[in-house]
Amino acid sequence: MGVAWEHIEEVEMLRSARAQTALPAQDLDRAKAFYRDKLGLQPVEADAENVRYRVGDGTEFNVFRTFGAPSGTHTQMAFIVEDLAGEVKDLKSRGVTFEEYDFPGLKTNDGIAESADGKAAWFKDSEGNLLNIVQLARVPAGRTA
Repeated sequence: MGVAWEHIEEVEMLRSARAQTALPAQDLDRAKAFYRDKLGLQPVEADAENVRYRVGDGTEFNVFRTFGAPSGTHTQMAFIVEDLAGEVKDLKSRGVTFEEYDFPGLKTNDGIAESADGKAAWFKDSEGNLLNIVQLARVPAGRTA
């Protein structure tokens, strides 16, 4: 199968684009309260159907009103942090409940999983979106600096 060369430029353009995720909310007011009270985030823009948040390095995410519901079975967004244990402790003090997993290759202890690549913890927002906090190892396993 040949390469569709006419699409190469489009792909190259996306490599320098910032990405944004969108999370569904059946109750937008409840979601806004969760992100404000539990995560300490304030919207940078909001209307009756959408709320946009800005976090580190200018990255953004949007929470939008919908009648659909997330499955909650896969990570929908991750926050990359320097001190995962500190973030988990702070979020727990705000009432965030962390998921516990015990699968082959993934086991959490007090909400935190550790691997050669770093540490991670998962929690659900008020709408059932599965969110992740990650502290990357300085040099991920299997890679060189």
